[in-house]
Amino acid sequence: MSDEAIDDVDRAILYALQEDARNMSSGDIAERAGTSGSTVRKRIQRLESDGLIKGYSAEIDYPKTGYPLRMLLFCTASIPERGSLVPKILDIDGVVSVQELVTGEQNLLVTAVGESDNDVTPIAQELLEMGLTVADEVLVRSHETTPFGGFDPEKRSSDRS
Repeated sequence: MSDEAIDDVDRAILYALQEDARNMSSGDIAERAGTSGSTVRKRIQRLESDGLIKGYSAEIDYPKTGYPLRMLLFCTASIPERGSLVPKILDIDGVVSVQELVTGEQNLLVTAVGESDNDVTPIAQELLEMGLTVADEVLVRSHETTPFGGFDPEKRSSDRS
């Protein structure tokens, strides 16, 4: 699905789901999007089947669950292997995300959480054993997210004014 195929209703749905997918009913989204609940449900189903909505997940406050360390590991993998390594990296206990980077020497960003250094140090070792180079390790204090403003119907309407 190209960006042209995504209309303002789709964007309003995506924005609302990013805000709070768990507590946002199709009626709530419909009211914001200026459409009906049944249209929202059909659109969500289409967005899911087209792969624009890949899934739903909980945002975890790891320190409150007893895992205060969040480590970013900047890694280098051979370009032909990079994509095929992502599922293997995600299988490592303690790894919570992997991002493929397309600029710079480091081309994988691995995020791991743990209770102590004893939890995250073995992760770096496993990455090395996979043939990756771990170029840098960064300890993160906090991590916050927000919905993408390009999907916000109120912001988009004010941009057009």
